[in-house]
Order: sequence, then C-alpha cells, then structure tokens
Amino acid sequence: MKKYLLFLAVLLIANVNGQRFCGTDQKMNEFFANNPNALAKKQDLRNYLTTKNTTAKNTQTVVTIPVVVHVLYKNAAQNISDAQIASQIAVLNADFRKLNSDYSSVVPDAFKPFAADMELVFCMATKKSDGSSTTGIERKSVATSFSFPNNYYQSSGLVAWDPTKYLNIWVGDMPNPYLGWAYLPDAAGYAFDGLAIGYNYFGTTGAAQYPYNGGRTATHEIGHYFGLLHPWGEDGSACGTADNDDGCADTPAISDAHYGGNVFPDNAYTCVPSANGAMFMNFMDYVTDTEMALFTNDQKTIKTNTMNGPRASLLNSNACSFLSVNNIEKVNSINLFPNPTTQYISIASPLAKINEVEIFNAEGRLVKKATINNETDKIDVRDFATGVYYVRTYNNKEFVKSMKFIKK
Repeated sequence: MKKYLLFLAVLLIANVNGQRFCGTDQKMNEFFANNPNALAKKQDLRNYLTTKNTTAKNTQTVVTIPVVVHVLYKNAAQNISDAQIASQIAVLNADFRKLNSDYSSVVPDAFKPFAADMELVFCMATKKSDGSSTTGIERKSVATSFSFPNNYYQSSGLVAWDPTKYLNIWVGDMPNPYLGWAYLPDAAGYAFDGLAIGYNYFGTTGAAQYPYNGGRTATHEIGHYFGLLHPWGEDGSACGTADNDDGCADTPAISDAHYGGNVFPDNAYTCVPSANGAMFMNFMDYVTDTEMALFTNDQKTIKTNTMNGPRASLLNSNACSFLSVNNIEKVNSINLFPNPTTQYISIASPLAKINEVEIFNAEGRLVKKATINNETDKIDVRDFATGVYYVRTYNNKEFVKSMKFIKK
C-alpha cells in the first residue's frame, strides 16, 4: 500500500523531485491480469529461477546478448545519436561484468564479498532474422500525439525483432513518472518483451539528463529482463509478507526503495536492522545513477537460471556472430524447467533442435506426447499425479536426450 500511495503522489507532482520510478511491477501486474495462465505458472517459474546448483548448465561462461535498439522520436532531440546508443551499451558491458569504474568507491567493503560478475556481454545486432546485415538500430518519426508507453511495440511504433533471438530496446518519449520498464522472463517471447525506456535516461551523452545520465536505468531494467526483482520484492509488500522477497539471501530485505543520498550503514527500511544495513547501492534499488554499483551472487544465480530456461533461446542467436558448437555441447545445453513443478514444464534447447516430447510415468507408461517449438512453449502437467516422470526428446523422430522431473 505504501508504494501505491507513493505512485499516486509521484503522478501528481510529475516527478519534479527527479526520483527513479520503474514501471516493471505495474506492467507485470497488467500482464498477469491479462494472462491468467501465466499467473498460475508464476510461482513454479520463480522457484526455478531462485534455486541454486541446478544440474543443467549452459556450456558458455560469458554469454553474448544481441541487442536491437528501436528509436521512436517526435523531434530531433528525441532522435538520439548512434554515439548515445553506444555509450549505453558500454555501460551495460561494464556493469554486467563488474568492470564499472565506480565499483570500488561506491560499494562498501562489507558488501564487496557478495558482488558478482554477471558474465553477460551486450552487442549491437549485425544480422537481421533473415540474415541480412544491420547496425542493430532502426528509427521512426512518430506524431506528437503518439503514446510511447502504449504503442511502442505496435505497428504504429516499431515491431519487435524476434524476441527469442534479440533483446529489443525501445527508446522514446517516456511520460512521468516512469523512467522505463522491462518484462520479467514470465513474458518471454511476447510482442512487448524487452526494455522500454525514456530517451533522456538512455546512455551517458547526447540527450541523457542528470541525474539519470549514467546509463543505470537500462542496467536496472535489464536486470528485470533476466529475472531480478527489486530488493523489497514486489510493490505493495511489507516486511514479513510473502511478496517481500527478491529470492536473494545476499540482498538484505527492505520494506521500501531508496531514492538517493543514503549513507552507509542505513537501516531506515531494513526488515532486520544490522551493522551493515541495506544494500541500497544495488543496481535493483532506486538510487541515482552515481549511487548504484553492484549485482550479487544470488542475483547471478537467477540470471544463470534464466539463461538455462526461459531465455535460453538467446544462446543460439547468431545476430552478432556465427555459432560453432559440437554435438556434445548441443546435448548438454538441453534443460528441463521448472523442476520440481506443479503446473507445467518447458524444454530449453538453445543449441539442438527439439520438436517432440514424450513423458512417461515411473512405471514406464507413456502419459503424454507434445510438440514444441522453443522455450516459451509450456507443457501442461497439472493433471499429473504426484511423483517422478521421465521425458524423452526428439528431433524429427530421432532421439536426442532423456531427462526427469518431479511433479508436486
């Protein structure tokens, strides 16, 4: 309730205080309201993303993510330069590799043992889906009346390039109070999947405006894209409630966002006050760009599980370069998730083609056959009895790999 009241207040004052306001929670609430089946599967996916030591690991350590930037502009100032776009990619590559120059000065020594190299690299797409060359940037002039937050991904804006192969970023005139938003992996593959961000909060040069001209709004939002929540969990949560949990034991639980000017240690919003206080300098909090500087090891676990599961298809994109993998790598890349499950399973197979699945119970009886296309396809197992099941995967009738899962 506290954050909803804050949201209304920020709307009324049109963000005159310059506070960061992320639209991800609002957009995910709308997504789940419009997709009740996704809402039913939400907890299974969350359990999978936050589970450590998953048995399936992608063979790549540092993963390269192809990016396409869609610029929707109403005037010359909003038609941001290639240099401004390049400055944002540079920030992402520093922040997600723990190479940001401000890390040592911003992160207190007490929190440095928890800091993680997320092992993600971002590159501008060099190939379109049809194989033709591209700079990874497309631009479109839109009318003054164009509603960026409602239409950025529509034909009146710029339609996403295949969201299973590219990270789509839309840059435009983002209205107050939002700086931007990105959809969590629950929405992987939908037409709006990706990052929507204000032109004046993107990158470090050109039209980027203080205090959000450090490129950290995109870092924060793309954290959501890889499954990370705010340190306080979901909006409207309070200490001790189910939603007051980001799934990361190494980010101290808090009841509200930090908006900048905090001094370590700060226990103003910590659910359990401690000598170190809140990790307000985490990229997933709301402080200004110069005050955030780290992701944590548990946040990296979520990122890794996201890349092994709902966003695994990004691993087989050759939008930045051609892939060269052997058969062992192809088979090892196949993963079943979530496991255990109550609602559904999906098969992540970024490097090997899978189009058919057979599921057998513990007695060896075939209980289901399904045809799949990619990681976004979900096989319904709600009616299965509790127990262990075995999965055989095929490509055009040729056996590829067997796995098992537990139905709760």
